[in-house]
Amino acid sequence: MGVVKSKRMPRAVREQQMLDAAVEIFGQRGYMAASMDEIAELAGVSKPLVYLYLNSKEDLFTACIRREAAALTEAVRTGVRTELPVDRQLWDGLLAFFTHTSLHPHAWSVLHLQARIHGEAFVAEVTAMREEIVAFVTQLIVVAAREAHRDPDLPEREVAGLAEALVGAAESLAAWANATPGVTARQSAATLMNFAWAGLGNLMEGRPWIPGAVPTDRAPADTAPADGAPLQVSG
Repeated sequence: MGVVKSKRMPRAVREQQMLDAAVEIFGQRGYMAASMDEIAELAGVSKPLVYLYLNSKEDLFTACIRREAAALTEAVRTGVRTELPVDRQLWDGLLAFFTHTSLHPHAWSVLHLQARIHGEAFVAEVTAMREEIVAFVTQLIVVAAREAHRDPDLPEREVAGLAEALVGAAESLAAWANATPGVTARQSAATLMNFAWAGLGNLMEGRPWIPGAVPTDRAPADTAPADGAPLQVSG
């Protein structure tokens, strides 16, 4: 009988193993302290093979950023069910975001911390991801705002700042949650949802907060919430 040769692992699969190892090492040690020897050992390959596949430490780090940025963006997009009311869409998006960042803490460290402090090229990669998420959130909010104000031409700039603020808050909260034992993704999403929707809900109904204004149209505390009231989410 002839000898049956074992199949070589496809290059794409081997490369993903290297990226998995690199994300873990970069996330744990940081870009500067991470060594290619450690990454190769964790991936179960030789260091020359890592260089053959991914050229350099800088290129390897860039590949990690691109992969993890795409994964996070996809998680948020697929987590939102566009047929639901906007508060439910926002909740689904936040829950998807915090679930992904909690399940992949090393990846979030690479995106949120390491990539931002080790060179303009890395910052540019993360900025592109962030802009995509902000644009997605902006569209989500602007559709609801146009419906609420019965103004189909309401410009995006009216809510663009809100999307920027919401994404920034989510980023900071994810970093805090990953560093704080016992905080779940659902708790993080509920915290930001309750914080954000209290303001967004009023804006959608044409009741912005104005410095010095006297709130004369608030319902009594014991009044039942009307349709469209802020989503209540328990931790």
